[in-house]
Amino acid sequence: MQRRTLTTAALVAGGALALPHARAWAADPYPQRAIRLLVGFAPGGGADSLTRVIAEGLSKQLGQPVIVENRPGADGVLAAQATSSAKPDGYTLLMGTNTAMVAAPTLRPTPPYDPFKAFTAISSAGQFSMFLVVPASLPVTSVDALLALVAAKPGGYNSASSNSASELAMLQLLGDRKVVNARYKGDMQAMTDLLGGQIHMMFTTGTLAPGFVKEGRIRALVTLLPQRSGLLPGVPTAGELGLGTLTITPWAGFFGPPGLPQAITQKLSAELQNTLARPDVREQLVQQGFEGYGMSAAKFGAFFRAQYDAFGATVRQHNIKFE
Repeated sequence: MQRRTLTTAALVAGGALALPHARAWAADPYPQRAIRLLVGFAPGGGADSLTRVIAEGLSKQLGQPVIVENRPGADGVLAAQATSSAKPDGYTLLMGTNTAMVAAPTLRPTPPYDPFKAFTAISSAGQFSMFLVVPASLPVTSVDALLALVAAKPGGYNSASSNSASELAMLQLLGDRKVVNARYKGDMQAMTDLLGGQIHMMFTTGTLAPGFVKEGRIRALVTLLPQRSGLLPGVPTAGELGLGTLTITPWAGFFGPPGLPQAITQKLSAELQNTLARPDVREQLVQQGFEGYGMSAAKFGAFFRAQYDAFGATVRQHNIKFE
């Protein structure tokens, strides 16, 4: 009995000594240093530009720097893999698009990862606007005219893409019409060649298209948005043109490594939602043709799964195979 009392007293005493340390640890809030935000595309493109806008807003919300790091190549897979293998402490995050998170694991014969096991879904970022554009030198002013031109000279025209979403949209549009596609690491490089006339058509984001359209250097023929974009209100939607085959919805969201603690996931999700609701952030994203909106981690996880399943169904329906 005496021995038990002493043991209990020792435990209480030990607990009392340990308690201040426990409280000190609990009072050490996340984040305490800079956060890396990886993006899988080159600087200057749509994904890079909007990531930097959101990173600046998130930095203000968290009170710590959020540093954007470009890891272009392999459809965003390089950035995704670097995030997946990082320590799950909340200091390495990914701006993931449906290219790396849906298309790559769906279309590749050997998937680079299982996106539902290799990452922690945190929050949506929103939806890209996307336009089909051609150089002003190409003698077409409508989608029908473009398709007729391509059909009249099989293999005589080429397209550009920097992500699987734009490439799949082009395949859906063209059907069995033969066009050679050139892959780029980012939209800016592809746009440069389109402006120079080396490329004849591409699906590009609202970050690049509006300025060049207004300058008369390119023409936008259709948008993948469900409604017309305020940036280019004269461009019809696929629905208006009866192009029901164009079903791609380009989106972006935030992910962390697998095993990211729930407390950090919830904090990041909440602050990302707050960031995307900031008037200064919203205004900048609108100017880039991006509809920003955040989601809780649970809702984003469900959205992610639905997008993954729908993409796979589209690929199977159209029997699309990527080389």
